[in-house]
Amino acid sequence: MIELNVADGVAEVVLNAPEKLNALDEPAIGELAAAYIEAERMAQTGDIRALVLRGEGRAFCAGRDISGVDPREDDVLGYLGGLVEPLLQRMAGIAVPTFAVAHGACLGVGLGLLIASDIVYVADTAKIGSPFANLGATLDSGGHALFVERLGAHRTMDLIVTGRLMSGAEAVAAGLFSQVFSADEVTDATRAAARAAASGATQAFVASKRLVAALRDDRLGLWASMAEENRAQAALCDTADYREGFAAFQEKRKPEFTGRG
Repeated sequence: MIELNVADGVAEVVLNAPEKLNALDEPAIGELAAAYIEAERMAQTGDIRALVLRGEGRAFCAGRDISGVDPREDDVLGYLGGLVEPLLQRMAGIAVPTFAVAHGACLGVGLGLLIASDIVYVADTAKIGSPFANLGATLDSGGHALFVERLGAHRTMDLIVTGRLMSGAEAVAAGLFSQVFSADEVTDATRAAARAAASGATQAFVASKRLVAALRDDRLGLWASMAEENRAQAALCDTADYREGFAAFQEKRKPEFTGRG
């Protein structure tokens, strides 16, 4: 179900089960984790400097594949806590900027995949929200944290209780994700952004990625975050890209970054 392709320093991870809207069962979660393990290896060797996650067909990911699941025997904690949560943590920690293409249904675990990506470009026709009102289940995969942080408690509860799905344009206007494009343009726009990132100062991008994660997860205050910025900047001073950036600025030319120290 999962494909991993590499070109021009960009890894592209593809959810390729369009007949079931890329819904993820346990084997597919394992395949996706394996793809990110390989991508992390390539990130460490410098073979990739950015990553794109997308889905084939009419949807990005409709969530968990529950076809054939007997709710009386369902090990939901094993699926979510044992498989999905470690996958999302791995995705969020990969040492390159990561992009995701959100189109069609982006629900449940599919929403979690977007949350674990650094930058999400959204089709105007995307559907984002909590589809669990008619399942007797609750929003999972980090959805509560995202919605409360960006939308507040009242709008979060409204989405959960009504089951209303936001369009891609509405989700971007609410600050959930980065930019909105037409369905015909969103994949090309995401790929172009990833290629640009892959040719940029990727070590600096990764430093910012870690700072943003610390601000979100550890709730750093102004002075603590400033101290972390100072340390990150000092570490970057020793990299070839830092020296190249300064030289290019002084020589009034475009920098040529390598992404290496």
